[in-house]
Amino acid sequence: MTTKISPLSVSSLILAVACGGKPSTVAPTAATPQPSVVSAPIVPVTSATAAAAAAATTAAPQLAATPKPVVRFTEGLSTPESVLYDSANDRYLVSNINGGPLEADNNGYIAELSPDGKVTQAKFIAGGVKNVKLDAPKGLGIAKGTLYVSDITVVRKFDAKTGAPQGDIKIPNATFLNDIAVSADDKIYVSDSGLKVGSQGLESNGGDGVYVIEKGKVRAIARTKELAGPNGLAVVGHDLVVVTFGSDEVYKLSDKGQKLDVTKLPAGGLDGVVPLGDELLISSWKASSVFRGKLGGKFEVAIPGLKSPADIGYDTKRKRLLVPHFTENSVEVFDLP
Repeated sequence: MTTKISPLSVSSLILAVACGGKPSTVAPTAATPQPSVVSAPIVPVTSATAAAAAAATTAAPQLAATPKPVVRFTEGLSTPESVLYDSANDRYLVSNINGGPLEADNNGYIAELSPDGKVTQAKFIAGGVKNVKLDAPKGLGIAKGTLYVSDITVVRKFDAKTGAPQGDIKIPNATFLNDIAVSADDKIYVSDSGLKVGSQGLESNGGDGVYVIEKGKVRAIARTKELAGPNGLAVVGHDLVVVTFGSDEVYKLSDKGQKLDVTKLPAGGLDGVVPLGDELLISSWKASSVFRGKLGGKFEVAIPGLKSPADIGYDTKRKRLLVPHFTENSVEVFDLP
């Protein structure tokens, strides 16, 4: 069991550098840019390509086919962290940190993208505009028409249709709020990865935690370094699934804070997680890949060669995986077999 988060790997150091300074591309302008759209079939991986990918990622053997992006958004994004498919409005919402993940600079924003490849609103919700406060937005979730956004130490609420602010929920003792997941009965779960900027990049500050917001009240489910830097969250049936940035673990977290069905993946630096049937899709910074597998079983690389894959989403209507590239200022969309 991992009890201490070690300094970042080479891939994660790239994250720390990107978070500590300004993004490598120019911030979006008021004009609505058009992304490049790519239509490409699933192409079999050659043995040479598979070997190179496996060597590069130090992960599990590749699956038989490697999906290629069918849509790629390359404009209007700045340090994109999370992509949420809003099924009620058939759109993609993307949280953009637009700077460092701990900077209270009020310049974060939420972009609205359409599944057909258009940037419908580059800044659907923007810090400093229309009384909006938004510093470094990360996880996203929708419940009863309200968009919940994790933002360093608070969870901010917005009208999901209009973007109007609806107030904040302070999370006691929070230091680095990250992902958000919503249950069928509208409980809001939020992770705290317990990170700080240290001499070697992002390091543990011991504040690892997972919280639940129910009827406006906050309760800590667990707060301990044993959580190993909880990052991505997903509600699967009655279970809360947690993936860890500080280790290679995925597990269920009971309502009493117990880690259950702990499963190790081929590589760590885990970020986003989405359920797909009885399987999970999990993004890994260290492997530059998205893994696919089951709790208690084997995880394999589903999509290799992904730079800085952050908090992934899933388009349930089109059966597509949504991958934000944190340091690349882009989002790619993949059809999944």
